[in-house]
Amino acid sequence: MNDHVRDLASVRKATERLLTAVAGLDNASVAEPSRLPGWSRGHVLAHLSRNADALVNVLEGRPMYVSGDARDADIERDAPRPLDAQLADLRASGARFQETGAAPADWSRTVELRNGVTDTASRVPFRRWIEIELHHVDLGIGYGLDDLPDTFVEREIEFLTDRFAGHPDVPATRVTDGTRAWITGRPAGPGPAGADLAAGSGVERTVGGPAPVLLGWLAGRHDGSGLRVDGGPLPALPPL
Repeated sequence: MNDHVRDLASVRKATERLLTAVAGLDNASVAEPSRLPGWSRGHVLAHLSRNADALVNVLEGRPMYVSGDARDADIERDAPRPLDAQLADLRASGARFQETGAAPADWSRTVELRNGVTDTASRVPFRRWIEIELHHVDLGIGYGLDDLPDTFVEREIEFLTDRFAGHPDVPATRVTDGTRAWITGRPAGPGPAGADLAAGSGVERTVGGPAPVLLGWLAGRHDGSGLRVDGGPLPALPPL
């Protein structure tokens, strides 16, 4: 069950880690390329600030963004700003998100995100946590997949395997870190009567390895090298 209060606290902690790390940069390093193709670190920081405001819109019943073009234009506008402006915006937008999350609300209601995607309001704080953690990694400033909190890694693997579940272009795949397992991709074929699907019955591939690497592969932040694959090549995943 989603716990928005717990997740808001995790967002706050992750934001403070990010702000502390970014404060060690300078104007020149903010303008340098991030790990995301075509984006500088300034683009990543601008996106994080505008995403906080966009999720406030979601929680308050407004469209997440005016349009896709407007979203992109805002990021391009804000990307070249100096470090102090980026930090101030990230701090202020994060505070607005926390204030909105603290307001009394029906957290069981359905909200709409981008491109017609819907979710329960209670999962919006976790979605914000995803943005902060993965984009902290994308900055390329010493925070890597192995630094992500264990609880976040497990929940994000579950989130992403659920996202790809039923996708016709992804083979039925069992994802495992050796102790936990998740099923994703197109529906698995029938296995022996009474078989446990989590144990791999009916799946086409099994992908195993350390949880942070599995998360990196699922999230498009790692090429999957070093993962163990049984039943065929490492599945190609759709872009997020």
